[in-house]
Amino acid sequence: METAKLDPAASPGAAKSASESSTDGRRRTRPFPVQRVVPYGYLSPTLILIFVLMIIPIAMVVSYSFKDNVIVEQNPVFAGLANYTTVLTDPDFLAALKNTFIFITVSTVAHLGLGLAFATMLNTPLLSGVTKAIFRIVYILPWLFTVAVIAVIWRLMLDPSGVVNHILSTIGVMREEVSWLSDPNMALWALTFINIWAGFPFFMISILAGLQGISPVLYEAASVDGASTFRQFRNVTIPQLKPVLLSMAVLDLIWTSQQFALIWMTTGGGPLNVTEMLSTYTYKQAFSSYEFATASAAAVIVLLLTMILAFFYVRLQKER
Repeated sequence: METAKLDPAASPGAAKSASESSTDGRRRTRPFPVQRVVPYGYLSPTLILIFVLMIIPIAMVVSYSFKDNVIVEQNPVFAGLANYTTVLTDPDFLAALKNTFIFITVSTVAHLGLGLAFATMLNTPLLSGVTKAIFRIVYILPWLFTVAVIAVIWRLMLDPSGVVNHILSTIGVMREEVSWLSDPNMALWALTFINIWAGFPFFMISILAGLQGISPVLYEAASVDGASTFRQFRNVTIPQLKPVLLSMAVLDLIWTSQQFALIWMTTGGGPLNVTEMLSTYTYKQAFSSYEFATASAAAVIVLLLTMILAFFYVRLQKER
């Protein structure tokens, strides 16, 4: 019986071992795989920008929120949670929190309601193409204006001697002139109305795109089953639009909670803090009172509240 002779070169392990070892017994280094580094090279500019423009500023604000006399003093003192206690017990902050809740809730509900109503009207086959085109141009106009232009227009229109008071007096709705943006009882609602007027076209366009993506077969099947127009809207349109409506609602909550320019250029948080929002409160703490520590604490609280909304938005996107 002959014993089979094994060829070292024929064995993969032996070949690998031979390629990694040199004749003098020292282990040879394997060449570094460049393919593994290339993806990180493409991502590196974005990662650097995220780190410099987001991670570092957020880390600095969080650090400032635990110190006292930051920026104005060279050696700030560690204050622990004192700044958070100061902010959370400040009546102005609590008023700003309540005003922000009313402002974003009413704005979001109105944006979705008006957007759905106007989008349904523009999607109906009862209107001609020319009529729909004219309505689209008219409805989209508020979205084309910048915040500064919107603030100037509405400050002039809501002035006691402005167009709004003149029209309402002419048709007999009211007898006395109203200072819409200066009256503590009216300022918050007037500001909310301006924000609704400026933002609803975006929701109209988004919901209209969702309506046009619904298959006509669903409406034909519902019509064959004898469903009325209202039942088709309730059982076909709303369920099909549900992912779009939920995503738009969460996004609007985030966007409206960050609204600053419109508030600052119309009321500045007044009168008597009735239009004070979290954004204007934080700005005043930093650049009017120069309390950068409490401003940082307020900013961190706003960041945490926004992250909760962002969590629900990401969760909705995963479910879709």
